[in-house]
Amino acid sequence: MLVLLVLSFLASLGLCVLLMVYGRSRAQLYGQDMPQRFHAGDVPRFGGLAIAVGCVLAWGVGAAAVWLGLTINVALPWRDVALWTLVLVPTVVAGAWEDYTLKVGVRWRLVASVASALLGCALLGLAVPRLGLPGLDAWWQMVPWLGMALAFIALAGLPHAFNIIDGYNGLAGIVAVMVFCALSYVALQLGDRNLAALMVAALGATLGFLYWNYPRGLIFAGDCGAYLWGGVIAIACITLVQRHASVSPWFPMLLLIYPVWETLFSIYRKLVRGVSPGMADSLHFHQLVYKRIVRGVFHDNEMRRMLTRNNRTSPYLWAFTMLTVVPAVLFWQNTMVLMLFCLLFVVSYVVAYVMIVRFKVPRWLRK
Repeated sequence: MLVLLVLSFLASLGLCVLLMVYGRSRAQLYGQDMPQRFHAGDVPRFGGLAIAVGCVLAWGVGAAAVWLGLTINVALPWRDVALWTLVLVPTVVAGAWEDYTLKVGVRWRLVASVASALLGCALLGLAVPRLGLPGLDAWWQMVPWLGMALAFIALAGLPHAFNIIDGYNGLAGIVAVMVFCALSYVALQLGDRNLAALMVAALGATLGFLYWNYPRGLIFAGDCGAYLWGGVIAIACITLVQRHASVSPWFPMLLLIYPVWETLFSIYRKLVRGVSPGMADSLHFHQLVYKRIVRGVFHDNEMRRMLTRNNRTSPYLWAFTMLTVVPAVLFWQNTMVLMLFCLLFVVSYVVAYVMIVRFKVPRWLRK
């Protein structure tokens, strides 16, 4: 598996260099008044393309390892590689085209994610087989379309959830790294080396991108990268729960509760304000942390000043995410404990959000 990790890392790392050189002119199209803009200068948004190429390349090598004479202790089935790639195509292509043109509306990107979700359910047979609740599981299995519907929602929604939290250098990328590591660990515990290898390849490609993204901010993942992370993770989570009855379906829920709850809470607060959920704003949790917790940086160079403050924002959210990833990995079989931690995160998030909005953040957090 180490071969796949190194290969995907180097492919993503090298392709990012080319995209940084040839993508700068397209970066000039990104308006200075965009609500999500917290950087200075023209930064290419094509990092997601490098991640996708590195990931799929490593998957292909893993499937062709026997023919290539490589010893990687795993042989990925060609069928899995081909179908996973096919399922991801609509969402990733829509994200890449948006990064290039900035003219693909939210509605069309949603259509693309729905297409990927339909392909996932149809070609991979993805469905959530149980809820981990004894009183409901028997009834749940009697109505199989409910499991498919839940899988469809996860496949269609998680790419957009990652896109929402992709606001600062290294934020969504490190969250994706944490999730890939957690899924790989649990898959290896269960002896599922194929699924672990798929995650390791995605991990390597993400690390190759992060080398340029954090802390230097030389390239962004864009919609393509966020959609790829969300799509790959959604497929992997559902597949893990389907294949292994010992895995609680609440394990992926807790693992991903930060991007999922950020999305649901954003939809709620926009509907309360009478604003379309698809309308971009600057009131997400990570944006409030940037504005009201991270201290201003004094520097003569505006670009350097914004970059430094940008980089100081992500660690707050990494720490917040670790509070869910660690218990998810420790208690991946225990449904009740996982549910308790999900509830604890939701309460903590809402309390923290209200405190930041009302300027009641403890002084030690602003140091």
